[in-house]
Amino acid sequence: MSKYNLTDFLKAFYEKVLVILQFCIISLHFVQFHFFTKKEILQVDFIFNLLGYLIIIIASFILLLAIKDLGSNLSPFPKPKDNGTLITRGIYSYVRHPMYYSLIGISFGIFLTRLTFYYLFLTICIIFIIKLKIYLEDQYLGKKYRNYSLYKNKVQY
Repeated sequence: MSKYNLTDFLKAFYEKVLVILQFCIISLHFVQFHFFTKKEILQVDFIFNLLGYLIIIIASFILLLAIKDLGSNLSPFPKPKDNGTLITRGIYSYVRHPMYYSLIGISFGIFLTRLTFYYLFLTICIIFIIKLKIYLEDQYLGKKYRNYSLYKNKVQY
């Protein structure tokens, strides 16, 4: 295997690991390990619940808009599809990575409704993984689309 092929293989493997970790962490939000989920940071009250559910609803709505706007370009991987196009309309005219930020928002909303160290840990993990995916995706999109740097400067987040 040449160095070029090895580099491509390792990069593809890294991307797959990030996607698998992302789905595992998202799944863990719906699994309750009683030992971990019982250790509260603060007592959950009405305000935390209301704020948490409001964030979950808004983030879910943004996620659905992003899925609709992406259409056939939708992929869990940071590398865009070969036959894909750069989407800059709809929610993408306001936010560059709305699906990723929605996942962070949903995770944070769940944390607010539970206020345990377990959900705080999951939220921090999803933020870390999403940041890595955004970095990779920005590199790919910059190489694939000439006008991506203009779009990136126009839409900051």
